[in-house]
Amino acid sequence: MGTSITCPNCRHQFVMEDAFAAEIEKEMRGKMATEWTKRKNELENERQQLAQFRQQVELQKQSQQEELSRLLESEKSKLQATLSEHIRKSVSATYENQLQLLQQANSEKDEKLKEARQQELDFLRKEQELLAKEQEIEISIQKKLLEERNLLTEKIRREEADRNLLKEHEHQLKLAELAKQLEDQRKLAEEMRRKAEQGSTQLQGEIQELVLEELLKGAFPFDEVMEVGKGVRGADCIQLIRNQFGQECGKIIYESKRTKDFARDWLEKLKADMRSQGADIAILVTQAMPKDMERFGEKEGVWICTFAEVRALAHVLREGIIKVAGALKTQENRGDKVHMLYGYLTSGEFAEQWKAIREGFMAMKISIQKEKDAMEKIWKAREKQLEKVLLNAAHIKGSIEGIAGTDSVDLKLLEDAADAMLD
Repeated sequence: MGTSITCPNCRHQFVMEDAFAAEIEKEMRGKMATEWTKRKNELENERQQLAQFRQQVELQKQSQQEELSRLLESEKSKLQATLSEHIRKSVSATYENQLQLLQQANSEKDEKLKEARQQELDFLRKEQELLAKEQEIEISIQKKLLEERNLLTEKIRREEADRNLLKEHEHQLKLAELAKQLEDQRKLAEEMRRKAEQGSTQLQGEIQELVLEELLKGAFPFDEVMEVGKGVRGADCIQLIRNQFGQECGKIIYESKRTKDFARDWLEKLKADMRSQGADIAILVTQAMPKDMERFGEKEGVWICTFAEVRALAHVLREGIIKVAGALKTQENRGDKVHMLYGYLTSGEFAEQWKAIREGFMAMKISIQKEKDAMEKIWKAREKQLEKVLLNAAHIKGSIEGIAGTDSVDLKLLEDAADAMLD
């Protein structure tokens, strides 16, 4: 199936291969017609030369016949005149003399007729030779014309094949160029669409962040809701919780996501941001919930909820933080370092720090195990390769010893390798 191209002006569709084929056919037909006219003119010139040659032979033949006839008539006239003269001069001669003269005249006449016949035979023989030569010339001309025609046909066929190959190569290059242009246009359109979607998604996320901040500020007027600037590592906003006396009780960090699919790495990033900001609780507000959660809840130390549930969840968690802070406030001046140490060990900050250490340790252990498995796989592969080399060396040694004996060649590869493996 050909490549269809639509004209941008008239919207007419045509097949690119047909257009190229028509142009090539038109060009080749013009060249073949020119070459054929040239060859035809050359053949016509040769035929005219042959006709002139035949005409010259015919004129020569006609002139020879006329010359022969003229000679015969001349000799006949001379003979008649001589006979008449002899008859007039020898009227009184005897009958025997007349008979002798007549016999002599007849013999001379026979000789001359014989010579004339011989000349006519020579002329006919020359004519036959000329006809045979003319036929040979005609045959050689026909052979030459046939050879020239075959050579011309072969030359035209080769030129046509070369041109078709060149056109086909150019056609393939044009097709590859068009395909490259189409692929570039497709990639450009895909990139533009992706950027547009990314810009739209980013705009939607920023709108949700602003709405979330306005919601928190309206629901908790005593608290301070701080926005995390763009380009700064951290979550979207941080809520600094204050009680009815204006005392700071803790922090809640919020991360807002408005995408179609839930990503598990959001949790790790939000926990890292919670530790860096010293927050007590992390809340992930997302449009797409995890597959194993239909409603809000805690997952891996992070509270996950939808935008409709964030206000209620923030109320509950905020009250819990205020109560914990009040309880800690009453115990501030009671204990010594032991109580302070106990409070630190039982605090959320210590729990999060220890959890981060444990996660790092587990990740390191898994990485070491993967490296160990990979090295064991490499060692096993090298061991198989070594066994293959030793087996082939044993075959070669056995073949050489079977041919030349054990004392001819010193092959210690197997013993050295075996000793090395035993060591």
